[in-house]
Amino acid sequence: MHNDVVLVKLQYLILSTLGKEFVTYFPPLLEEEVAAVAKMESCWATTAQTIFHLNPASLPPSPSAAAASSFLKSHFKKIKQLPLAQCSRQFSRRNGLTRLVASAAPATAENSVSDKLPADIIVTETPEPNSRVKLSVEVPAVVCDDCYQRVIKEFMKQAKVPGFRPGKNVPEGILVGYVGKENVRRATIESILKRTLPHALSSVSGKALEDSIRISTKFPEMESAYSSMKSLRYDVVVDVAPEVKWIPEDGYKNLKIVVEIDKEIDAQTAAEQELRRRHKALGSLKIVIDRGLQVGDVAILDISAKTIEQDESAAQNIPSAESKGFQFDTEDGDRVLPDFLNSIIGIKRGESKTFPYVFPDSWKQEDLRGVCAQFTVDCKELFYRDLPELNDSIAEKILAGCSTIEEVKEILLQKFLEVEQTAKEQAADNAILDQLHKMVEVNIPPSLFEEQGRQLYGAQLLQIQANMKLNEQQLASLSSPKAVKEFLENQKENITNIIKQNLAVGDIFRRENLQIVTEEIVKEVENSIAEFKNHNQDYDEERVQEQVQEVLEGAKVLEWLKERAEIQYINK
Repeated sequence: MHNDVVLVKLQYLILSTLGKEFVTYFPPLLEEEVAAVAKMESCWATTAQTIFHLNPASLPPSPSAAAASSFLKSHFKKIKQLPLAQCSRQFSRRNGLTRLVASAAPATAENSVSDKLPADIIVTETPEPNSRVKLSVEVPAVVCDDCYQRVIKEFMKQAKVPGFRPGKNVPEGILVGYVGKENVRRATIESILKRTLPHALSSVSGKALEDSIRISTKFPEMESAYSSMKSLRYDVVVDVAPEVKWIPEDGYKNLKIVVEIDKEIDAQTAAEQELRRRHKALGSLKIVIDRGLQVGDVAILDISAKTIEQDESAAQNIPSAESKGFQFDTEDGDRVLPDFLNSIIGIKRGESKTFPYVFPDSWKQEDLRGVCAQFTVDCKELFYRDLPELNDSIAEKILAGCSTIEEVKEILLQKFLEVEQTAKEQAADNAILDQLHKMVEVNIPPSLFEEQGRQLYGAQLLQIQANMKLNEQQLASLSSPKAVKEFLENQKENITNIIKQNLAVGDIFRRENLQIVTEEIVKEVENSIAEFKNHNQDYDEERVQEQVQEVLEGAKVLEWLKERAEIQYINK
Protein backbone atom coordinates (compact mmCIF):
# COMPACT_ATOMS: atom_id res chain seq x y z
CA MET A 1 0.00 0.00 0.00
CA HIS A 2 2.85 2.35 0.88
CA ASN A 3 4.51 1.74 -2.49
CA ASP A 4 1.23 2.47 -4.28
CA VAL A 5 0.99 5.83 -2.53
CA VAL A 6 4.56 6.77 -3.45
CA LEU A 7 3.91 5.70 -7.04
CA VAL A 8 0.87 7.99 -7.21
CA LYS A 9 2.98 10.85 -5.82
CA LEU A 10 5.72 10.21 -8.35
CA GLN A 11 3.33 9.98 -11.29
CA TYR A 12 1.52 13.14 -10.24
CA LEU A 13 4.89 14.94 -10.15
CA ILE A 14 5.59 13.74 -13.70
CA LEU A 15 2.13 14.73 -14.91
CA SER A 16 2.62 18.17 -13.40
CA THR A 17 5.68 18.51 -15.64
CA LEU A 18 4.13 16.99 -18.77
CA GLY A 19 0.84 18.82 -18.56
CA LYS A 20 -2.59 17.71 -17.37
CA GLU A 21 -3.82 17.05 -20.89
CA PHE A 22 -1.48 14.09 -21.31
CA VAL A 23 -2.45 10.98 -19.35
CA THR A 24 -2.01 8.06 -21.73
CA TYR A 25 0.60 5.77 -20.27
CA PHE A 26 -0.89 5.04 -16.86
CA PRO A 27 -3.50 2.31 -16.28
CA PRO A 28 -7.08 3.71 -15.99
CA LEU A 29 -7.40 3.09 -12.25
CA LEU A 30 -4.16 4.90 -11.55
CA GLU A 31 -5.25 7.76 -13.78
CA GLU A 32 -8.21 8.36 -11.45
CA GLU A 33 -5.96 8.32 -8.39
CA VAL A 34 -3.53 10.75 -9.96
CA ALA A 35 -6.39 13.01 -11.01
CA ALA A 36 -7.76 12.97 -7.47
CA VAL A 37 -4.38 13.98 -6.05
CA ALA A 38 -4.00 16.67 -8.68
CA LYS A 39 -7.44 18.08 -7.88
CA MET A 40 -6.71 18.18 -4.18
CA GLU A 41 -3.29 19.76 -4.58
CA SER A 42 -4.46 22.34 -7.12
CA CYS A 43 -6.45 24.03 -4.37
CA TRP A 44 -3.19 24.89 -2.66
CA ALA A 45 -0.98 25.77 -5.61
CA THR A 46 0.06 29.38 -5.21
CA THR A 47 1.99 29.62 -8.46
CA ALA A 48 2.56 27.28 -11.36
CA GLN A 49 5.73 25.18 -11.18
CA THR A 50 6.50 25.92 -7.55
CA ILE A 51 6.74 23.41 -4.69
CA PHE A 52 4.59 20.30 -5.07
CA HIS A 53 2.95 18.86 -1.94
CA LEU A 54 2.07 15.41 -3.15
CA ASN A 55 0.59 13.64 -0.16
CA PRO A 56 -2.74 12.14 -1.26
CA ALA A 57 -3.59 10.68 2.13
CA SER A 58 -5.81 12.89 4.28
CA LEU A 59 -4.43 13.37 7.76
CA PRO A 60 -6.57 12.39 10.75
CA PRO A 61 -8.79 15.09 12.24
CA SER A 62 -8.19 16.53 15.66
CA PRO A 63 -9.94 15.00 18.65
CA SER A 64 -10.26 18.53 20.01
CA ALA A 65 -12.17 19.53 16.89
CA ALA A 66 -14.91 16.93 17.33
CA ALA A 67 -17.49 19.67 17.39
CA ALA A 68 -16.53 20.86 13.93
CA SER A 69 -19.12 20.10 11.27
CA SER A 70 -18.76 17.57 8.47
CA PHE A 71 -19.01 20.52 6.10
CA LEU A 72 -15.79 21.87 7.59
CA LYS A 73 -14.04 18.60 6.86
CA SER A 74 -14.99 18.82 3.20
CA HIS A 75 -13.49 22.31 3.01
CA PHE A 76 -10.35 21.15 4.75
CA LYS A 77 -9.50 18.94 1.84
CA LYS A 78 -7.97 22.20 0.69
CA ILE A 79 -5.80 22.49 3.77
CA LYS A 80 -3.11 20.05 4.86
CA GLN A 81 -3.65 19.82 8.59
CA LEU A 82 -2.31 17.94 11.57
CA PRO A 83 -4.46 16.97 14.55
CA LEU A 84 -4.09 19.29 17.49
CA ALA A 85 -2.02 17.63 20.18
CA GLN A 86 -3.88 17.06 23.44
CA CYS A 87 -0.95 18.23 25.53
CA SER A 88 0.01 21.35 27.46
CA ARG A 89 3.12 21.52 25.30
CA GLN A 90 2.94 22.02 21.57
CA PHE A 91 5.35 20.36 19.20
CA SER A 92 5.20 19.77 15.48
CA ARG A 93 8.65 18.41 14.75
CA ARG A 94 8.09 15.83 12.06
CA ASN A 95 9.91 12.60 11.40
CA GLY A 96 9.30 13.57 7.78
CA LEU A 97 12.27 15.91 8.02
CA THR A 98 14.52 12.95 7.37
CA ARG A 99 12.11 10.65 5.55
CA LEU A 100 13.42 9.36 2.23
CA VAL A 101 11.76 10.97 -0.73
CA ALA A 102 12.72 7.99 -2.89
CA SER A 103 11.57 5.38 -0.40
CA ALA A 104 9.59 3.46 -3.05
CA ALA A 105 12.57 2.85 -5.31
CA PRO A 106 15.37 2.03 -5.11
CA ALA A 107 15.19 2.09 -1.29
CA THR A 108 13.46 -1.30 -1.16
CA ALA A 109 14.92 -4.45 -2.55
CA GLU A 110 11.77 -5.32 -4.48
CA ASN A 111 11.63 -2.04 -6.37
CA SER A 112 15.36 -1.94 -6.84
CA VAL A 113 15.14 -5.21 -8.83
CA SER A 114 11.97 -4.42 -10.76
CA ASP A 115 13.19 -0.96 -11.79
CA LYS A 116 16.80 -1.85 -12.50
CA LEU A 117 18.18 0.31 -15.28
CA PRO A 118 20.28 -1.08 -18.18
CA ALA A 119 22.94 1.58 -17.49
CA ASP A 120 23.87 4.09 -14.81
CA ILE A 121 22.51 7.62 -14.85
CA ILE A 122 24.72 10.56 -13.92
CA VAL A 123 23.47 12.81 -11.14
CA THR A 124 25.21 16.08 -10.28
CA GLU A 125 24.25 17.60 -6.94
CA THR A 126 24.43 21.40 -6.61
CA PRO A 127 23.62 23.15 -3.27
CA GLU A 128 21.28 26.14 -3.52
CA PRO A 129 20.14 28.75 -0.97
CA ASN A 130 17.51 28.00 1.69
CA SER A 131 18.45 24.35 2.23
CA ARG A 132 17.67 23.40 -1.34
CA VAL A 133 19.56 21.08 -3.70
CA LYS A 134 19.46 20.91 -7.48
CA LEU A 135 19.99 17.49 -9.04
CA SER A 136 21.06 17.54 -12.69
CA VAL A 137 20.21 14.15 -14.16
CA GLU A 138 21.76 12.80 -17.36
CA VAL A 139 20.03 9.72 -18.79
CA PRO A 140 22.11 7.84 -21.41
CA ALA A 141 20.63 6.76 -24.73
CA VAL A 142 20.58 3.06 -23.76
CA VAL A 143 18.21 3.79 -20.85
CA CYS A 144 16.03 6.00 -23.03
CA ASP A 145 15.81 3.27 -25.67
CA ASP A 146 14.83 0.71 -23.04
CA CYS A 147 12.03 3.02 -21.89
CA TYR A 148 10.95 3.49 -25.51
CA GLN A 149 10.67 -0.29 -26.01
CA ARG A 150 8.55 -0.57 -22.85
CA VAL A 151 6.24 2.16 -24.11
CA ILE A 152 5.82 0.41 -27.44
CA LYS A 153 4.92 -2.84 -25.65
CA GLU A 154 2.40 -1.04 -23.47
CA PHE A 155 0.74 0.65 -26.42
CA MET A 156 0.67 -2.67 -28.24
CA LYS A 157 -1.32 -4.18 -25.36
CA GLN A 158 -3.80 -1.30 -25.09
CA ALA A 159 -4.16 0.14 -28.61
CA LYS A 160 -6.95 -1.15 -30.83
CA VAL A 161 -5.31 -0.82 -34.22
CA PRO A 162 -7.73 -1.47 -37.13
CA GLY A 163 -6.92 -4.77 -38.85
CA PHE A 164 -5.12 -6.28 -35.84
CA ARG A 165 -6.52 -8.31 -32.97
CA PRO A 166 -6.17 -6.74 -29.51
CA GLY A 167 -2.93 -7.79 -27.86
CA LYS A 168 -1.38 -9.14 -31.07
CA ASN A 169 1.95 -7.85 -32.38
CA VAL A 170 1.62 -4.77 -34.54
CA PRO A 171 4.55 -3.61 -36.67
CA GLU A 172 6.23 -0.73 -34.89
CA GLY A 173 5.83 1.67 -37.80
CA ILE A 174 2.10 1.03 -38.04
CA LEU A 175 1.63 1.29 -34.27
CA VAL A 176 3.53 4.57 -34.05
CA GLY A 177 1.59 5.94 -36.98
CA TYR A 178 -1.71 4.97 -35.34
CA VAL A 179 -0.87 6.31 -31.88
CA GLY A 180 1.03 9.34 -33.17
CA LYS A 181 4.73 10.11 -32.98
CA GLU A 182 4.20 12.95 -30.54
CA ASN A 183 2.19 10.79 -28.14
CA VAL A 184 4.81 8.03 -28.29
CA ARG A 185 7.59 10.56 -27.66
CA ARG A 186 5.75 12.06 -24.67
CA ALA A 187 4.95 8.66 -23.24
CA THR A 188 8.62 7.70 -23.58
CA ILE A 189 9.77 10.81 -21.71
CA GLU A 190 7.15 10.07 -19.07
CA SER A 191 8.50 6.53 -18.72
CA ILE A 192 12.08 7.82 -18.47
CA LEU A 193 11.13 10.19 -15.66
CA LYS A 194 9.12 7.55 -13.86
CA ARG A 195 11.99 5.06 -13.88
CA THR A 196 14.96 7.37 -13.29
CA LEU A 197 13.58 9.79 -10.68
CA PRO A 198 13.85 7.32 -7.77
CA HIS A 199 17.46 6.55 -8.70
CA ALA A 200 18.28 10.26 -8.99
CA LEU A 201 16.70 11.06 -5.63
CA SER A 202 18.67 8.30 -3.89
CA SER A 203 21.62 10.71 -3.80
CA VAL A 204 19.76 12.84 -1.25
CA SER A 205 18.18 9.98 0.67
CA GLY A 206 18.21 10.56 4.40
CA LYS A 207 18.10 14.33 4.12
CA ALA A 208 15.40 15.18 1.55
CA LEU A 209 12.14 16.66 2.81
CA GLU A 210 9.10 14.64 1.92
CA ASP A 211 6.85 16.10 -0.78
CA SER A 212 9.21 18.94 -1.77
CA ILE A 213 10.30 17.72 -5.20
CA ARG A 214 9.76 19.59 -8.44
CA ILE A 215 11.13 19.03 -11.92
CA SER A 216 12.42 22.44 -12.92
CA THR A 217 13.21 21.62 -16.55
CA LYS A 218 10.33 22.54 -18.85
CA PHE A 219 8.81 19.71 -20.83
CA PRO A 220 9.41 21.31 -24.27
CA GLU A 221 13.14 21.42 -23.44
CA MET A 222 13.16 17.70 -22.55
CA GLU A 223 11.14 16.88 -25.66
CA SER A 224 13.56 18.80 -27.89
CA ALA A 225 16.64 17.14 -26.32
CA TYR A 226 15.17 13.66 -26.65
CA SER A 227 14.10 14.22 -30.25
CA SER A 228 17.57 15.31 -31.34
CA MET A 229 19.88 13.16 -29.17
CA LYS A 230 17.72 10.21 -28.07
CA SER A 231 19.01 10.88 -24.56
CA LEU A 232 17.58 13.06 -21.82
CA ARG A 233 18.76 15.61 -19.31
CA TYR A 234 16.58 17.24 -16.66
CA ASP A 235 16.93 19.13 -13.38
CA VAL A 236 15.15 18.29 -10.14
CA VAL A 237 14.96 20.68 -7.19
CA VAL A 238 14.42 19.26 -3.71
CA ASP A 239 14.42 20.75 -0.22
CA VAL A 240 16.65 19.06 2.33
CA ALA A 241 16.61 18.95 6.10
CA PRO A 242 18.19 22.23 7.24
CA GLU A 243 21.31 22.19 9.37
CA VAL A 244 20.86 23.56 12.88
CA LYS A 245 23.72 25.80 13.98
CA TRP A 246 23.86 26.66 17.69
CA ILE A 247 25.13 30.02 18.91
CA PRO A 248 26.95 29.38 21.14
CA GLU A 249 27.65 25.70 20.53
CA ASP A 250 26.02 23.59 23.28
CA GLY A 251 24.58 26.78 24.74
CA TYR A 252 21.31 24.97 25.44
CA LYS A 253 22.93 22.83 28.13
CA ASN A 254 23.02 25.56 30.78
CA LEU A 255 20.13 27.91 30.09
CA LYS A 256 19.37 30.87 32.33
CA ILE A 257 15.65 31.58 32.16
CA VAL A 258 13.58 34.37 33.71
CA VAL A 259 9.89 33.41 33.80
CA GLU A 260 7.29 36.13 34.23
CA ILE A 261 4.17 35.00 36.11
CA ASP A 262 0.85 36.87 36.06
CA LYS A 263 -0.22 37.84 39.55
CA GLU A 264 -3.66 36.41 38.76
CA ILE A 265 -2.27 32.87 38.96
CA ASP A 266 -0.77 33.37 42.44
CA ALA A 267 -2.44 30.57 44.40
CA GLN A 268 -3.17 32.61 47.53
CA THR A 269 -4.63 35.53 45.56
CA ALA A 270 -6.66 33.27 43.28
CA ALA A 271 -8.07 31.30 46.22
CA GLU A 272 -9.14 34.51 47.99
CA GLN A 273 -10.81 35.79 44.82
CA GLU A 274 -12.64 32.51 44.32
CA LEU A 275 -13.89 32.57 47.92
CA ARG A 276 -15.09 36.14 47.43
CA ARG A 277 -16.84 35.19 44.17
CA ARG A 278 -18.67 32.29 45.83
CA HIS A 279 -19.61 34.48 48.79
CA LYS A 280 -21.02 37.18 46.52
CA ALA A 281 -23.09 34.57 44.69
CA LEU A 282 -25.00 33.90 47.93
CA GLY A 283 -26.01 37.56 48.30
CA SER A 284 -28.54 39.77 46.56
CA LEU A 285 -28.37 43.17 44.87
CA LYS A 286 -30.39 46.03 46.35
CA ILE A 287 -30.93 49.54 44.97
CA VAL A 288 -28.80 52.38 46.39
CA ILE A 289 -31.00 55.38 47.19
CA ASP A 290 -29.19 58.01 49.23
CA ARG A 291 -25.54 57.96 48.19
CA GLY A 292 -23.09 57.73 45.31
CA LEU A 293 -20.97 54.86 43.97
CA GLN A 294 -18.49 53.27 46.37
CA VAL A 295 -16.23 50.21 46.31
CA GLY A 296 -18.31 47.04 46.58
CA ASP A 297 -21.22 48.41 44.53
CA VAL A 298 -22.46 47.32 41.13
CA ALA A 299 -23.44 50.00 38.61
CA ILE A 300 -25.24 49.83 35.25
CA LEU A 301 -23.46 52.31 32.97
CA ASP A 302 -23.66 53.77 29.49
CA ILE A 303 -20.11 54.59 28.37
CA SER A 304 -18.89 56.59 25.37
CA ALA A 305 -15.47 57.98 24.44
CA LYS A 306 -13.84 60.16 21.80
CA THR A 307 -10.33 61.35 21.11
CA ILE A 308 -9.11 64.73 22.39
CA GLU A 309 -7.74 66.89 19.57
CA GLN A 310 -6.57 70.50 19.39
CA ASP A 311 -9.16 70.96 16.69
CA GLU A 312 -12.35 69.74 18.39
CA SER A 313 -13.95 69.08 15.02
CA ALA A 314 -11.26 66.43 14.37
CA ALA A 315 -12.22 64.38 17.44
CA GLN A 316 -13.28 60.83 16.64
CA ASN A 317 -15.42 58.35 18.51
CA ILE A 318 -13.71 55.29 19.95
CA PRO A 319 -16.15 52.44 19.24
CA SER A 320 -14.19 49.82 21.18
CA ALA A 321 -14.56 51.91 24.36
CA GLU A 322 -18.33 52.36 24.04
CA SER A 323 -20.91 50.24 25.84
CA LYS A 324 -24.61 50.41 26.68
CA GLY A 325 -26.02 48.86 29.86
CA PHE A 326 -22.57 47.77 31.02
CA GLN A 327 -22.64 46.00 34.41
CA PHE A 328 -19.66 47.41 36.28
CA ASP A 329 -18.56 45.58 39.43
CA THR A 330 -16.39 48.01 41.37
CA GLU A 331 -14.36 45.14 42.83
CA ASP A 332 -13.17 44.41 39.29
CA GLY A 333 -12.59 48.06 38.43
CA ASP A 334 -8.92 47.97 37.42
CA ARG A 335 -9.48 44.86 35.32
CA VAL A 336 -11.93 46.76 33.14
CA LEU A 337 -9.74 49.84 32.66
CA PRO A 338 -6.89 50.97 34.94
CA ASP A 339 -7.91 53.96 37.16
CA PHE A 340 -11.39 54.03 35.58
CA LEU A 341 -13.03 53.49 38.98
CA ASN A 342 -11.33 56.51 40.53
CA SER A 343 -12.83 58.73 37.84
CA ILE A 344 -16.44 57.76 38.55
CA ILE A 345 -16.39 57.09 42.30
CA GLY A 346 -19.29 58.96 43.93
CA ILE A 347 -21.48 59.05 40.80
CA LYS A 348 -25.20 58.73 41.61
CA ARG A 349 -28.06 57.09 39.79
CA GLY A 350 -29.17 59.37 36.91
CA GLU A 351 -25.94 61.39 36.97
CA SER A 352 -23.39 61.82 34.16
CA LYS A 353 -19.66 62.36 34.44
CA THR A 354 -17.17 63.50 31.79
CA PHE A 355 -13.44 63.14 32.35
CA PRO A 356 -10.17 62.90 30.37
CA TYR A 357 -8.32 59.61 30.21
CA VAL A 358 -4.99 58.50 28.71
CA PHE A 359 -4.87 54.86 27.63
CA PRO A 360 -1.88 53.09 29.24
CA ASP A 361 1.07 51.93 27.15
CA SER A 362 0.24 48.35 28.12
CA TRP A 363 -3.29 48.54 26.72
CA LYS A 364 -4.14 45.44 24.68
CA GLN A 365 -5.40 47.46 21.69
CA GLU A 366 -2.17 48.82 20.22
CA ASP A 367 -3.68 51.73 18.27
CA LEU A 368 -5.11 53.19 21.51
CA ARG A 369 -1.90 53.10 23.54
CA GLY A 370 -1.07 56.60 24.74
CA VAL A 371 -4.23 58.06 23.15
CA CYS A 372 -5.85 60.96 25.03
CA ALA A 373 -9.60 60.46 25.24
CA GLN A 374 -12.64 62.04 26.79
CA PHE A 375 -15.02 59.61 28.48
CA THR A 376 -18.68 60.26 29.24
CA VAL A 377 -20.35 57.91 31.73
CA ASP A 378 -24.10 57.87 32.52
CA CYS A 379 -25.15 55.93 35.63
CA LYS A 380 -28.44 54.19 34.89
CA GLU A 381 -28.73 52.03 38.02
CA LEU A 382 -26.77 51.64 41.26
CA PHE A 383 -26.82 48.59 43.56
CA TYR A 384 -25.15 47.42 46.73
CA ARG A 385 -24.66 43.80 47.79
CA ASP A 386 -26.55 42.38 50.74
CA LEU A 387 -24.29 39.48 51.78
CA PRO A 388 -24.64 36.91 54.54
CA GLU A 389 -21.93 36.93 57.19
CA LEU A 390 -18.93 34.84 56.16
CA ASN A 391 -18.92 32.16 58.86
CA ASP A 392 -19.17 28.39 59.29
CA SER A 393 -22.96 28.43 58.89
CA ILE A 394 -22.65 29.04 55.13
CA ALA A 395 -19.57 26.85 54.51
CA GLU A 396 -21.66 24.05 52.95
CA LYS A 397 -23.29 26.54 50.57
CA ILE A 398 -19.92 27.93 49.48
CA LEU A 399 -18.33 24.52 48.89
CA ALA A 400 -20.26 21.27 49.15
CA GLY A 401 -18.95 18.89 51.78
CA CYS A 402 -17.30 21.58 53.92
CA SER A 403 -18.40 22.35 57.47
CA THR A 404 -16.09 25.30 58.23
CA ILE A 405 -14.81 28.34 56.37
CA GLU A 406 -11.24 27.26 57.16
CA GLU A 407 -11.90 23.98 55.42
CA VAL A 408 -13.23 25.86 52.39
CA LYS A 409 -10.13 28.05 52.30
CA GLU A 410 -7.80 25.06 52.60
CA ILE A 411 -9.46 23.15 49.73
CA LEU A 412 -9.56 26.19 47.46
CA LEU A 413 -5.91 26.99 48.19
CA GLN A 414 -4.86 23.41 47.39
CA LYS A 415 -6.77 23.56 44.12
CA PHE A 416 -5.12 26.79 43.06
CA LEU A 417 -1.68 25.62 44.15
CA GLU A 418 -2.03 22.88 41.53
CA VAL A 419 -3.19 25.43 38.96
CA GLU A 420 -0.28 27.70 39.85
CA GLN A 421 2.24 24.85 39.46
CA THR A 422 0.82 23.88 36.07
CA ALA A 423 0.91 27.51 34.94
CA LYS A 424 4.51 27.87 36.10
CA GLU A 425 5.54 24.75 34.22
CA GLN A 426 3.82 25.96 31.06
CA ALA A 427 5.38 29.40 31.43
CA ALA A 428 8.81 27.84 31.91
CA ASP A 429 8.32 25.66 28.84
CA ASN A 430 7.33 28.68 26.77
CA ALA A 431 10.29 30.70 28.05
CA ILE A 432 12.71 27.89 27.19
CA LEU A 433 11.27 27.46 23.70
CA ASP A 434 11.41 31.21 23.18
CA GLN A 435 15.10 31.23 24.09
CA LEU A 436 15.89 28.19 21.93
CA HIS A 437 14.77 29.81 18.68
CA LYS A 438 17.05 32.76 19.42
CA MET A 439 20.05 30.44 19.85
CA VAL A 440 19.90 28.70 16.47
CA GLU A 441 20.59 29.70 12.89
CA VAL A 442 18.62 27.77 10.28
CA ASN A 443 18.09 28.20 6.54
CA ILE A 444 14.43 27.23 6.37
CA PRO A 445 13.36 25.68 3.06
CA PRO A 446 10.16 27.12 1.50
CA SER A 447 8.29 23.81 1.59
CA LEU A 448 8.84 23.45 5.34
CA PHE A 449 7.70 27.04 5.95
CA GLU A 450 4.54 26.55 3.88
CA GLU A 451 3.69 23.26 5.54
CA GLN A 452 4.09 24.66 9.06
CA GLY A 453 2.11 27.76 8.13
CA ARG A 454 -0.74 25.71 6.70
CA GLN A 455 -0.84 23.53 9.78
CA LEU A 456 -1.18 26.63 11.97
CA TYR A 457 -3.81 28.12 9.71
CA GLY A 458 -5.75 24.85 9.59
CA ALA A 459 -5.73 24.59 13.39
CA GLN A 460 -6.85 28.21 13.65
CA LEU A 461 -9.73 27.65 11.24
CA LEU A 462 -10.84 24.54 13.11
CA GLN A 463 -10.90 26.54 16.34
CA ILE A 464 -12.84 29.40 14.75
CA GLN A 465 -15.36 26.98 13.28
CA ALA A 466 -15.79 25.18 16.60
CA ASN A 467 -16.38 28.50 18.41
CA MET A 468 -18.40 30.46 15.85
CA LYS A 469 -20.01 27.91 13.49
CA LEU A 470 -19.08 29.69 10.26
CA ASN A 471 -21.49 29.44 7.34
CA GLU A 472 -20.51 28.07 3.94
CA GLN A 473 -19.65 31.45 2.44
CA GLN A 474 -17.51 32.53 5.39
CA LEU A 475 -15.65 29.24 5.47
CA ALA A 476 -15.04 29.28 1.73
CA SER A 477 -13.62 32.79 2.02
CA LEU A 478 -11.34 31.92 4.95
CA SER A 479 -10.05 28.75 3.26
CA SER A 480 -9.25 30.43 -0.05
CA PRO A 481 -5.67 30.50 -1.39
CA LYS A 482 -5.66 34.30 -0.98
CA ALA A 483 -6.55 34.05 2.71
CA VAL A 484 -3.87 31.43 3.30
CA LYS A 485 -1.26 33.49 1.46
CA GLU A 486 -2.07 36.55 3.56
CA PHE A 487 -1.79 34.47 6.73
CA LEU A 488 1.62 33.14 5.70
CA GLU A 489 2.83 36.68 4.98
CA ASN A 490 1.43 38.23 8.17
CA GLN A 491 2.62 35.40 10.40
CA LYS A 492 6.03 34.97 8.79
CA GLU A 493 8.01 35.78 11.93
CA ASN A 494 5.83 33.60 14.16
CA ILE A 495 5.96 30.64 11.75
CA THR A 496 9.73 30.99 11.41
CA ASN A 497 10.20 31.01 15.18
CA ILE A 498 8.03 27.91 15.62
CA ILE A 499 10.04 26.03 12.98
CA LYS A 500 13.30 27.03 14.64
CA GLN A 501 11.97 25.89 18.01
CA ASN A 502 10.88 22.53 16.61
CA LEU A 503 14.17 21.96 14.81
CA ALA A 504 16.13 22.93 17.94
CA VAL A 505 14.11 20.50 20.07
CA GLY A 506 14.63 17.70 17.54
CA ASP A 507 18.34 18.41 17.33
CA ILE A 508 18.73 18.25 21.12
CA PHE A 509 16.84 14.94 21.25
CA ARG A 510 19.28 13.43 18.75
CA ARG A 511 22.44 15.07 20.16
CA GLU A 512 21.80 13.89 23.70
CA ASN A 513 20.59 10.43 22.66
CA LEU A 514 17.36 10.81 24.63
CA GLN A 515 14.95 7.88 24.62
CA ILE A 516 11.21 7.33 25.00
CA VAL A 517 9.97 4.22 26.80
CA THR A 518 8.04 2.02 24.37
CA GLU A 519 5.31 1.30 26.91
CA GLU A 520 4.69 5.03 27.28
CA ILE A 521 4.21 5.43 23.52
CA VAL A 522 1.84 2.45 23.37
CA LYS A 523 -0.24 3.82 26.24
CA GLU A 524 -0.52 7.31 24.74
CA VAL A 525 -1.40 5.89 21.30
CA GLU A 526 -4.16 3.81 22.86
CA ASN A 527 -5.51 6.86 24.69
CA SER A 528 -5.45 8.96 21.51
CA ILE A 529 -7.21 6.27 19.45
CA ALA A 530 -9.82 5.86 22.18
CA GLU A 531 -10.47 9.59 22.01
CA PHE A 532 -10.89 9.46 18.24
CA LYS A 533 -13.37 6.61 18.62
CA ASN A 534 -15.30 8.41 21.34
CA HIS A 535 -15.83 11.31 18.93
CA ASN A 536 -16.55 9.00 15.95
CA GLN A 537 -13.53 10.43 14.14
CA ASP A 538 -11.55 8.68 11.43
CA TYR A 539 -7.85 8.27 12.14
CA ASP A 540 -4.64 6.89 10.73
CA GLU A 541 -3.00 4.75 13.42
CA GLU A 542 0.48 5.19 11.94
CA ARG A 543 0.07 8.97 11.90
CA VAL A 544 -1.28 8.95 15.45
CA GLN A 545 1.78 7.01 16.61
CA GLU A 546 4.10 9.45 14.83
CA GLN A 547 2.47 12.42 16.47
CA VAL A 548 2.44 10.83 19.91
CA GLN A 549 6.15 10.14 19.59
CA GLU A 550 6.78 13.74 18.50
CA VAL A 551 4.94 15.13 21.52
CA LEU A 552 6.66 12.76 23.93
CA GLU A 553 10.07 13.56 22.45
CA GLY A 554 9.39 17.27 22.88
CA ALA A 555 8.29 16.76 26.48
CA LYS A 556 11.42 14.69 27.15
CA VAL A 557 13.66 17.45 25.78
CA LEU A 558 11.96 20.13 27.90
CA GLU A 559 12.29 17.94 30.98
CA TRP A 560 15.99 17.43 30.22
CA LEU A 561 16.56 21.16 29.69
CA LYS A 562 14.72 22.20 32.86
CA GLU A 563 16.81 19.83 34.97
CA ARG A 564 19.94 21.69 33.82
CA ALA A 565 18.57 25.22 33.54
CA GLU A 566 18.69 28.04 36.06
CA ILE A 567 15.07 29.24 36.25
CA GLN A 568 13.97 32.38 38.08
CA TYR A 569 10.27 33.19 38.55
CA ILE A 570 9.17 36.82 38.87
CA ASN A 571 5.73 38.45 39.00
CA LYS A 572 4.69 40.77 36.19
